[in-house]
Amino acid sequence: MEEIALSFAHPKVLWLAAIGLPLLALFLWSTWRKRQALIRQFVQNKTLAQMTLGTSTARQKLRRVILFLGVAVLMFTAARPQWGFEWEQTTQRGRDIIIAIDTSRSMLAADLTPNRLTRAKLAAIDLLKLGKFDRFGLVAFSGSAFLQCPLTFDDEAFRQSVEILQPGIIPQGGTAVGEAIDTARRAFNEQAEENHRVLVLFTDGEDHEAGVINTVNRATEDGMKIFTVGVGTPAGEILRIADERGNVTYLKDDAGNVVQSKLNEELLREIASTAGGFYVPLQGANAMEVLYAKGLAPLPTSEHSSKLLKRLKDQFYWPLAIAIVLLVIEVFIPEQKRARAKAQPTTQVPQAASATSGAAIAAVVALLLFTPLTLANASKAQRYFKEGQYDRALSSYEEALRKSPDDARLHYNAGAAAYHAEKYDAAIKEFQAAAASREIDLQQQAFYNLGNTAFRLGETRENPQETMALWEQAIQHYDAALRLRAADGDAQFNRDLVQKRLEELKKQQQQDQKQDKKQDNKDKDEEQKKDEEQKNNQDQQNKEKQQEQEKDNEQQQQDQQDQKSEDQKNSDQSKQNEQKEKEQQQQEQQQQSDQQDKKDQQSNQSKPQQQGDKESDQQPPEADGESQQVQLGKMTPAQAKQLLDAQKGEEKALIFRPTERKSGSPNRTVKDW
Repeated sequence: MEEIALSFAHPKVLWLAAIGLPLLALFLWSTWRKRQALIRQFVQNKTLAQMTLGTSTARQKLRRVILFLGVAVLMFTAARPQWGFEWEQTTQRGRDIIIAIDTSRSMLAADLTPNRLTRAKLAAIDLLKLGKFDRFGLVAFSGSAFLQCPLTFDDEAFRQSVEILQPGIIPQGGTAVGEAIDTARRAFNEQAEENHRVLVLFTDGEDHEAGVINTVNRATEDGMKIFTVGVGTPAGEILRIADERGNVTYLKDDAGNVVQSKLNEELLREIASTAGGFYVPLQGANAMEVLYAKGLAPLPTSEHSSKLLKRLKDQFYWPLAIAIVLLVIEVFIPEQKRARAKAQPTTQVPQAASATSGAAIAAVVALLLFTPLTLANASKAQRYFKEGQYDRALSSYEEALRKSPDDARLHYNAGAAAYHAEKYDAAIKEFQAAAASREIDLQQQAFYNLGNTAFRLGETRENPQETMALWEQAIQHYDAALRLRAADGDAQFNRDLVQKRLEELKKQQQQDQKQDKKQDNKDKDEEQKKDEEQKNNQDQQNKEKQQEQEKDNEQQQQDQQDQKSEDQKNSDQSKQNEQKEKEQQQQEQQQQSDQQDKKDQQSNQSKPQQQGDKESDQQPPEADGESQQVQLGKMTPAQAKQLLDAQKGEEKALIFRPTERKSGSPNRTVKDW
């Protein structure tokens, strides 16, 4: 027996309906009240019945109710109601695919928007959607590798494993492609089934370890195919990282240099060709479609399981049909009652829909534009406008707008007066207010005149960039007017004219920019030449100063040497003089000694008896001479030598500075990106 239980494939839409439907009801009710208030503001109660003859208020309310019900049923349909089910036997045949994603810090490079890792994760999810009957596994790697998700049919589990990937999920930094391939090979070997083994490698190819090709050869021997996906650009990008406070800094290596990560396409191509796959750059919107269609889909599949699936029946087409019927009914319900045969046709107001000729359409447009003027007592403004007194007409329209600020036709006429008075800013403001009207003809005319005003305002601007911006706005306004009435030849002609003028101005700007660029380059070259001349002059002056300094130093050294020579000469002369004085003194002492000896001999001859008594008291002549020299303050050669030896001992010793030891060889550089 078939079970009947209502369920929804997209239940979140029901929550949206619970919020949106009350707001829609409030909007319909408030617009109804505002419409009635506007009618009573411009039309007196006595004439209201005559002007709305044949209009049914009940039908207007009914149309709003039907519109509300149609939208409600459409939102119910969007939730995809389901009831009932049927059993379906399915046999799943697919492939075993392991996706390896690089999570090193080099994947934070922003040469792919928003960064490499985010693009790789999105591409992995796209590949999951393409392989509906394949088993997927996930390997995350940086300096080492880890099996993040074993082979599974659970798409949601795989998707969650991909979404949590981020730099730092593996503590060891760097990029080891070989570790990722080995981890995938071990994961395949743990499976009992002998299925076709496929590894899809997402990385920038910055492999910091050696021997990756040997690892690829071992994986190929185990029957594994490897497809590589290059994430990044060959030009590369400087790596930026955010600290704990959110400040962005540049990643630097051990030498203090800023790290620039580049896509290594050569290595990725070599890995793929060695393992029987091919290389795909992650560029464009269909990279994964190409990889799956040309690489994975042609591979043989294997039967994984056969089981009964409980498939719910979609029943959305019933409420969809009801919603379409309600909306069609709302369109075809007229707001006016059918006129009976006995009704007097002369008492009815002609409608715009009944005007088939050009004159009738013009009359209706004129009625739409100038009827509020009589209600707002603006006939004076109309008279000023016809007489060409546009400033006074604008003032009168602005006075009328103070009483009726929501009247779109008054805004339109005020914009026309401002346009003719060449007050283009005020004209744009008034035409924009008129374009908010619900009357299609008034909207079309407002957009057309907005285009004219924007064009004229652009002509008054001296800055070409402002002119181009205003002319582009003018083209947009003309496009809006043509969408409302495609047969407006004036709007089409003006649009083409403004488009042509805009293209000419852009070409002129490009030529001016090229000339300015040439002039700037010329000025830069002249400035560079001046800088080089100044630098050469400065170098010449520095060289002359250096030569003068060297001459001064040489002259100073020569003077010092001359002074030393003079001092040495004086010192030698003084020594010679001292030596002569010493020799003279010695000669004098010798003469005195000889004279004394003669006296002693004479004394000894005269007084021999006293010689023995006085011998003990007398000293040798040499000793006596030495004592005399000491008394006279003179130095003997031995004393002079002792004095020179003492002065040499008092000389200051040189300071000994040992040479600095050279540090040992630095440690091996570890690349943490």
